[in-house]
Amino acid sequence: MIELVIGSLATGWTTLCNYLAEHVITCLIPAFFIAGAIATLVRKDGVLKYFSPDAKKTVSYGVASVSGTILAVCSCTILPMFAGILKKGSGIGPAITFLYAGPAINILAVIYTAKVLGPDIGIARAASAIILSIIIGLVMALLFRDDDHGKGERKKDVHIPGEKMERPRWTIPVFFIFLVSILLVATSNLDMLIRLFIVYTLSMAISFLLIFYFSRDEVTEWGCEIWDLTKKIFPILLAGTFTLGMISYFLPPAFFTPFIGDNSLFSNFIASLLGAILYMPTLLEVPVIGTTFGYLSGNMAKGPALALLLTGPAISLPSLLVLLRIMNMKKTGVYAALVIVLSTLAGYVFGNSGL
Repeated sequence: MIELVIGSLATGWTTLCNYLAEHVITCLIPAFFIAGAIATLVRKDGVLKYFSPDAKKTVSYGVASVSGTILAVCSCTILPMFAGILKKGSGIGPAITFLYAGPAINILAVIYTAKVLGPDIGIARAASAIILSIIIGLVMALLFRDDDHGKGERKKDVHIPGEKMERPRWTIPVFFIFLVSILLVATSNLDMLIRLFIVYTLSMAISFLLIFYFSRDEVTEWGCEIWDLTKKIFPILLAGTFTLGMISYFLPPAFFTPFIGDNSLFSNFIASLLGAILYMPTLLEVPVIGTTFGYLSGNMAKGPALALLLTGPAISLPSLLVLLRIMNMKKTGVYAALVIVLSTLAGYVFGNSGL
């Protein structure tokens, strides 16, 4: 018994140390800085105002489908935001698109997925989430179109505050380019000294912009956003990765191979169901797929991996219970069914595409 405990603890510790060494400095820290900058500098009211039933569909669904990268929300944060925009008079279609896409293409999750599981599945996750969110929103709007009648009149124009500080228009785009460049350089295969030099140079350029083109309040708010994201996500990620390592000691990845080891329709459906049942905090779905289910060791096929990534952040038993209170049983059931079916199909197509 003692040997089992010691063995599982040792496996959990080894798994955690490997993830910390490979991904924290080069991936997660730059990603937290980018997500904090998005939360600080992108005006949320300017995004949410496009969700009215009277707004052009190309605009409302387009904005809703990419909202996750803009708002950097997680699977728990999205629920009160979804309830809020529905209460303010949003159409059911754009609201559902926002509900699905928000956590699915969270900038942190997409970057972490690409770094750990590979660029192909990271890109597939982002692209599939955008496409599926629009399809699910349109189907929900068609099925429940009677609920949107009269909402457009209740929707008032949202006041968009002006910039916090007057500055040239190029400042913010360049600021984000520098931040993303640090991420790309840090995760590249360049020589360590070259990477350090480039990251140092870019950091000095960012410091110059912060000193001369951003107010002290904006810089402080950026730091607060980074800290808020870090304290919410990082401890859970550490504890979850350690726990998953312990689980892998008793249930090695080979155990799941008969169920999710190929790209068949059945395997993708099983993976979608697992994603719908399990509750995985933001980012934890990546080590779950990579380590517990064995994607990195070849025991899980890439189709089921994508299917689980597309269902996990969108629905889980706890989130479905909350949605029952926000919507009703019929809408919640239809939404869950659409997510599972479309994620299964997306995983099947991706797994058999040869990409």
